[in-house]
Amino acid sequence: MAFAIKAEVRNSQARTFTFLAQKTMYGGKRIAEGDTVFVFASENEGGQGLVGRGIVTSVEAIARKRGIARQTPRVSLSIRRTALAKRPLGRNELRYLTDWNDGQPGTELNFKLYRQATNKLAGISDETAAFLDGFF
Repeated sequence: MAFAIKAEVRNSQARTFTFLAQKTMYGGKRIAEGDTVFVFASENEGGQGLVGRGIVTSVEAIARKRGIARQTPRVSLSIRRTALAKRPLGRNELRYLTDWNDGQPGTELNFKLYRQATNKLAGISDETAAFLDGFF
């Protein structure tokens, strides 16, 4: 399974991305070493959308806090960048894809990454991963 992460990316040219205590949604908590991750620099943090693709080199689940009934699972992970995006793909390009049941890769990304403003790590389908590969 492949994943997409939308988070603050301070240096989109970095060879390694490190993300601490990232919220997981849509199967994101299943991420493991060796998985492919597409990195989106969060527009909420001044980013521009898709910046790179990489391989997970380490992942660690964050323990839940006591006394809080509903908590989204979180993970910290490191990703070794394997490619830089050659074409733009972000909120501006995906905002019009709102027919959540159309089965299109762009719609899946819009739903999982941009329907809510929060940064997150999400599992994506093989079709969406193949679509994203076309941006490298």
